[in-house]
Amino acid sequence: MTVTFDTLDYDIGGVNTVVKAIGAGKPLLFLHGAATLEGFDFAAGLADRFRVLLPSHPGMGFSGPAPHVSGMADMLVHYLNLLDALDLGEKPHLMGFSMGGWMATELAAVAREKFDRVVLVAPAGLNDPAHPATPLGGIAPQDFPAHMTHDVTVALRYFPDGTDAAAAEAFGADRAREGETVGRLCAPFGMGHPNLRRMLARITNPALVVWGDQDRLLPPGQAPLWVDALPDARLLSVPDAGHLVLQEKPETMTLIGDFLAA
Repeated sequence: MTVTFDTLDYDIGGVNTVVKAIGAGKPLLFLHGAATLEGFDFAAGLADRFRVLLPSHPGMGFSGPAPHVSGMADMLVHYLNLLDALDLGEKPHLMGFSMGGWMATELAAVAREKFDRVVLVAPAGLNDPAHPATPLGGIAPQDFPAHMTHDVTVALRYFPDGTDAAAAEAFGADRAREGETVGRLCAPFGMGHPNLRRMLARITNPALVVWGDQDRLLPPGQAPLWVDALPDARLLSVPDAGHLVLQEKPETMTLIGDFLAA
């Protein structure tokens, strides 16, 4: 199935910011993870009830370069400015995946009044020593697909299959570009913030934490820590799903939509 998006372009502080959009209804702002290799097609599962807004982070995906980004605070200011430019007319829901979950957490902590409900999908950022994330530097390139989904065939859809050298080269260039931006975001404290648990207490919005129970990148043992630290949260544990839970178990989108529409 081909998913068709509207493409919106904004100049946000000198950064060409591209927002893919789909659907109709109450707005939902989605913040992607540390790469865009899996794309945004999953959003079709919410488009019957929501206007899903899918920006590419500065320096990543479809958006332009952002050499000024030196930490998460720069991203928070960027997205507050983007919200001003979008001028939505009503509070959007906020949803973040992996690194985007960390980003959404800090954004909701400092600007909770700008959002309605919050969904965090396998969020990064907590760095709990009892439930450590898998160090990305220790994963061989050929092993990445098996770390991203429980059913490796799902992840393999998003990786070059070796039959198209030009596509493989472009894939590598995209990952290198995004990796450089992620490196600058993580330079201060790594993939997270040492006080993130304290920030969670500020997010009084109704929240849903979604986690695949076979996640090999961010351990599902972290999920109860997030739920316990958020004032008004519940957990959706997805059986037989890895890190890319939205792609591996697309039926999860219906449950997320039910939470957002409640």
